[in-house]
Amino acid sequence: MIGRLRGILVSKQPPALLIEVAGVGYEVEAPMSTIYDLPVPGKEVILLIHHAVKEDSVSLYGFLRESERVLFRSLLKVSGIGAKIALSVLSAVSTDQFTRLVHAGDVVALTKIPGIGKKTAERIVVELRDRLDGVSSLPGASMQAPGAALDAAGEATVALQQLGYKPVEVSRLVQKVAAEGDSAEAIIRKALRAALGS
Repeated sequence: MIGRLRGILVSKQPPALLIEVAGVGYEVEAPMSTIYDLPVPGKEVILLIHHAVKEDSVSLYGFLRESERVLFRSLLKVSGIGAKIALSVLSAVSTDQFTRLVHAGDVVALTKIPGIGKKTAERIVVELRDRLDGVSSLPGASMQAPGAALDAAGEATVALQQLGYKPVEVSRLVQKVAAEGDSAEAIIRKALRAALGS
């Protein structure tokens, strides 16, 4: 099983990354929380990997922080949640935020995450409430300044997807317009202007 990759970032087209390690290109999917913090292509990166093997496919999922990999793996154990929704969760909220929502039983807030309906949110609360206690204490679980920017970008990403924009388009727009210290509202306004070409 692959648990970690260290190599050159060849390309990033959210959610897909291409990492070259010793001449081999690995296709890796990653949440926006990881993608926002990656360097430009051509630079070295180190990613923690979740290696998923199914009957008809092998997939790699990459994370910069152990807390995110742990949360991703916890989400996969919830009935009805696959890798796509787990990545969506990590793209929309920080691990700390998600842990707080689950402990508070905030089903309404959880349903604002793309791909999570009321029944899935209720299952998440029931199945994960006792499993997430250690996530907040893992390295990288709570970030200060970068976390604030990431949260705003995550909120903007969710809002734009709810307006009907495709995830790949939203990722590109948010990455293009988001500046450090921007509020979610500011990012949304700038993204909409960019989308409309004004």
